[in-house]
Amino acid sequence: MELFKLPRELGQFEEKPVVVNIGRFGPYVVHDKKFVSIPKGEDPYTITFERAVELIQAKRESDANKTIKLFAENPDIQILNGRYGPYIKAGKKNVKVPKGKEPADLTLEECLTLAENAPEKKARFFRKKKE
Repeated sequence: MELFKLPRELGQFEEKPVVVNIGRFGPYVVHDKKFVSIPKGEDPYTITFERAVELIQAKRESDANKTIKLFAENPDIQILNGRYGPYIKAGKKNVKVPKGKEPADLTLEECLTLAENAPEKKARFFRKKKE
């Protein structure tokens, strides 16, 4: 009977529903089609509306701090703050920002040359040839 308590609607935040549920990757809160993970140790059955709103606002803040610099003349080039430090996203290619360089001070030309000179990723999986 415990399983029928989820998904649980906690209330309205910014005129949109806040819903708690358990998914493939653990418990989460949904608001405005954005998913926010509930940290370990917190129970999705007993989480309060106020705590869910705190988690939503913390997620928004971390997403806002992700972007370091954007270029209006070339929207494909972005300087972002990632899990392992700042990096340049050039189309589908991600390039590390060299040590000693300030990510916010990089120009579009520097970003393009770094992206061109970056080594290609090696294939992770190899198939054995049938003989």
